[in-house]
Amino acid sequence: MSNLHNDRYDEIKSLLKKSRLIFEQEQINIAKDIETRLSQDMEYETSQDGKETDKPKDDKVQKYRISGGILALHGKERSDLDITTDDKIAFQETMDEFVNEVSDLVDFNTLNVYENSVEWSGKVIDEDLEFIFIVGEDSGIYINGQTVKVDPEFMDMITKLQQFYQKFKSKWGKVLAVRKKTRESEE
Repeated sequence: MSNLHNDRYDEIKSLLKKSRLIFEQEQINIAKDIETRLSQDMEYETSQDGKETDKPKDDKVQKYRISGGILALHGKERSDLDITTDDKIAFQETMDEFVNEVSDLVDFNTLNVYENSVEWSGKVIDEDLEFIFIVGEDSGIYINGQTVKVDPEFMDMITKLQQFYQKFKSKWGKVLAVRKKTRESEE
């Protein structure tokens, strides 16, 4: 009887070891899959006229996932791609404030931080309205929509987007200034 218990114990121990190995392998595969998908997202950039263009060869990109959103830092040097705690906090606050002040039904796209500008876009689902916020070069709010009904709800959404853009511009203008100042002090 004791031998039977030892055999079962050894069998269970062996099965646990195998399941741990499989679990660890799955975690590694999931991480690689996410990295692959993130790197594929940046194969092309969209130019101002909406046509895809090849990404400049000297532009480096590092993406960071923060609370379900993606923050992409662009730069020519590896040091330009370092994220700070202030960057993370600003990004988290931006997403939270948008949900609280504009709409909680929104799909956010990647927030791109370039040397001289910040671009962020998304789609307000309940209004079927795409927005693009740009701070720096070509600053402003850009809106895309198909056959949008101009009613009081739509006008209210436009007002909310305009008001939120002022906060966005202030916050990310400061982030750009700090990143620029840090870059200049390193040189």
